[in-house]
Amino acid sequence: MKSLANPSDRADILHRLDVIGPESPRQWGRMTVLEMVCHCGDALRVSMGDRQTKPIGNWFSRAIVKPAALWYPRPWPHGFPTVPECDASRAGTQPVELSLHLRELRDCIDRFTRRPRAYALQAHPMFGPMTEKEWMRWGYLHLDHHLRQFGA
Repeated sequence: MKSLANPSDRADILHRLDVIGPESPRQWGRMTVLEMVCHCGDALRVSMGDRQTKPIGNWFSRAIVKPAALWYPRPWPHGFPTVPECDASRAGTQPVELSLHLRELRDCIDRFTRRPRAYALQAHPMFGPMTEKEWMRWGYLHLDHHLRQFGA
């Protein structure tokens, strides 16, 4: 299964970031490309403890949704709301310039995948505590989901 722990899967994500631009057509949702890049960076910052958010999960999201989202071999469905701290129209990073935010996202991916991964003890807002393996899988799936959102 694909994971940011796998160098070729990580390289694939980084390559796909190269092909998105301001004119990339949105396939679903309401975010612009710029808002999506900010959202993905914010989500990685939350996972690494650089950005704080309140938990929104419950036993169902931790026991049922988390394993299904991480290990069921299907693309994620569309339309799940994010926490305010990762939403550019609420309390997330305010979009300024695509090239700036793409550099920041690449830096976040680099820090997220670098060893040692001390953030592995952070809790996901919806899924709760996560292992390093789960974080690496989640990171790939989350970035893949949003890159597909813009045709990459």
